[in-house]
Amino acid sequence: MRKTGFLLASLAASLMATSALAPSAFAEDIAVKIGVLNDRSGIYADLSGEGSVVAARLAVEDFGAEAKGIKVEIVAADHQNKPDVASTIARQWYDRDGVDVIADVPTSSAAFAVHDITRESDKIFLVSTGASSDLTGKACSPNTVHWTYDTWSLAHGTGTAMVQTGGDSWFFLTADYAFGHALEADTSAVVEAAGGKVVGAVRHPFPGSDFSSFLLQAQASGAKVIGLANGGGDTINSIKQAAEFGITQAGQALAGLLIFITDVHALGLETAQGLVLTESFYWNLNDETRAWSERFASAHNGSMPTMAHAGVYGSVLHYLKAVEAAGTKDTATVMAKMKELPTDDPLFGKGEVRADGRKIHDMYLFRVKSPDQSTGPWDYYEVLATVPAAEAFRPMDQGNCPLVQ
Repeated sequence: MRKTGFLLASLAASLMATSALAPSAFAEDIAVKIGVLNDRSGIYADLSGEGSVVAARLAVEDFGAEAKGIKVEIVAADHQNKPDVASTIARQWYDRDGVDVIADVPTSSAAFAVHDITRESDKIFLVSTGASSDLTGKACSPNTVHWTYDTWSLAHGTGTAMVQTGGDSWFFLTADYAFGHALEADTSAVVEAAGGKVVGAVRHPFPGSDFSSFLLQAQASGAKVIGLANGGGDTINSIKQAAEFGITQAGQALAGLLIFITDVHALGLETAQGLVLTESFYWNLNDETRAWSERFASAHNGSMPTMAHAGVYGSVLHYLKAVEAAGTKDTATVMAKMKELPTDDPLFGKGEVRADGRKIHDMYLFRVKSPDQSTGPWDYYEVLATVPAAEAFRPMDQGNCPLVQ
């Protein structure tokens, strides 16, 4: 009897030890490969580019992947803002190179291409820089999470503020591709809903360099606000050339509908001062954003992070948390965990990933400081308003996403 009891006790202890070791032992079998796909040489290179790779590495470091026995490899490629190039790289990564998840992807046309291939390949797509709100609307996918911002949130932030302060007639200068079209459409809807009117629009090639003829059309329209439905280098050049024509000095306002802090840095405060813009992140918001941004800057030539970089960090960190919680990298299981677990990181705070794939968090309305208001390098924004998470993004029942109908 004593011998039998001893054997049973030993067996129970053995089973308990095995159970306790199981999660970490299993975690050692998980190896994930993350592909950061973006513009590394063109007009969006500063706002995404290598900085997004740095952000992804910081996410892996802060997650503590190595200590948890999860192996993470990061690869990167330049899609040159071309949908066909993005498609080729995505398919090669998924089919040949064992990539499990693609992150970032500026240029909405390229993002849609990766979005479709990701669904076909049953992998995961973490969009940080692609902007079209259709990614979680009529084109939503069970394989895509849209993290940082979208055209709906930008339009409602900046568009509403401009109309409320008297900018009730608009003319759009629009990049002629999916992102520009979506941003113009979303902002037009906001302007008209607020009682304003759209008096015209002109579409410019993407990417562009000479905006003089388009700006002259905007100037001749007499609109109180010229909405810049473009981004990156196109926005920078539009604003510079508008200054050369004396457009703002003559009384018309420029609304930068997608402005990044790197754009303001390139323009300089003398040119950019007074611009009203909407972003989801600013390095100087609080102690946590400042601490993380200093780490980022030390790893990225002293440049402060954009909201695109912050979005890569947040989305990769949440993905890794979901892999750990699920105990697997199986796509459906991990996506379910990403939507089940609350999001919580030092850059965006607490939030959630909705059923349509839209990540929810606060957005901020900023105004660019004048040179005499700035207290040092990269001190560019003052906060005008915080848009609560519940109001910052399109209501899920208005997006026509098939996943939630």
